[in-house]
Amino acid sequence: MEHPFEIIFPNGSTAEVIQLHSSADLDFILQKLGIDDQRPAMVVIGGASKLSEADFNRVRQLFAKVLAPLAQKWRAAVVDGGTDAGVMRLMGQARMEIGADFPLVGVIPIGLATLPNQTAPSPEAAPLEANHTHFVLVPGSRWGDESMWIASIASAIADATASVTVLVNGGEVAWRDASESVEADRSLIVVAGSGRTADILAKAVRGQSTDQRADEIVSSGLVQAIDLEAGASAFAIMIEEIFAAR
Repeated sequence: MEHPFEIIFPNGSTAEVIQLHSSADLDFILQKLGIDDQRPAMVVIGGASKLSEADFNRVRQLFAKVLAPLAQKWRAAVVDGGTDAGVMRLMGQARMEIGADFPLVGVIPIGLATLPNQTAPSPEAAPLEANHTHFVLVPGSRWGDESMWIASIASAIADATASVTVLVNGGEVAWRDASESVEADRSLIVVAGSGRTADILAKAVRGQSTDQRADEIVSSGLVQAIDLEAGASAFAIMIEEIFAAR
């Protein structure tokens, strides 16, 4: 394990970064990063591809009006993939827009993380999202190598307290992220109407399955679906019930 170091983004914001090895003690890592455990954790997975302008605006409002405010209210840590794209960008922007101070932890394979003012390590690499507070660089050089770590880091943060995963849209990696979430015994909320993986899982929740992967994830009993058009209050109630259960 490397020692944590600070990075500075072009907008002046800073974040703590640490690189992990395969046998990392996550409790020790969190202590090094200054992230308290025994606090609720919210995992955000998926993407924002192929959405209409209207649906993208609904998704953006979901982050600004529900997810970021709830993380702030419950003093939760949010864990996601950390790159400057899709739901990770929306989470970072929402945190900034409401002036929140909850930890926002991006988990990225070391071989795909482009740090500020550094050369991309590979053609598939992506820049980090500038409103995150912490980044954990994990072993790997393919998208999806981070999935296990996202789930494990969220579990280490929450420990015996509540945690929830929210899936919006999503492609192939989202299947692995969703599977890791339920294997970690974490409630998974899928946003129906946001497209792709989320819609396939939502159909399975409602008994209209078209995908064996969806059947396996839904069989955990941990998956709920909510319509994108259901409104902020309905979505907030669903998450608050999970956080209040422990």
